[in-house]
Amino acid sequence: MAITKAQLFSKKEVKAAEFAKALSHPARIAILEILARRNACYCGDITEELPLAQSTVSQHLKALKSAGIIKGEIEGIRTCYCLDEDNLTAFRSILDEFFSDLRSKNPNCC
Repeated sequence: MAITKAQLFSKKEVKAAEFAKALSHPARIAILEILARRNACYCGDITEELPLAQSTVSQHLKALKSAGIIKGEIEGIRTCYCLDEDNLTAFRSILDEFFSDLRSKNPNCC
């Protein structure tokens, strides 16, 4: 089995990078804001609020779901999306620890 570069890093580093990558598009940030405001909604509801095609919104939802930032529950032929609170809490914890470590290792900077 070939080794991937991701295997050279800790699980925490890989997970933080996956979350950060999923957040790296303004449309995804906007989607998260919509989901936070509404608690849950369908792709069509999100599409109505954004200047994007439904297929583009679906791609962004897929990236957010793959990273574990949102959950999707199938209801008939549609999927209802919401924030994954547990994973968001874990991500915040990872980032808090990461930035705290950076500050403690370089206390005299600026």
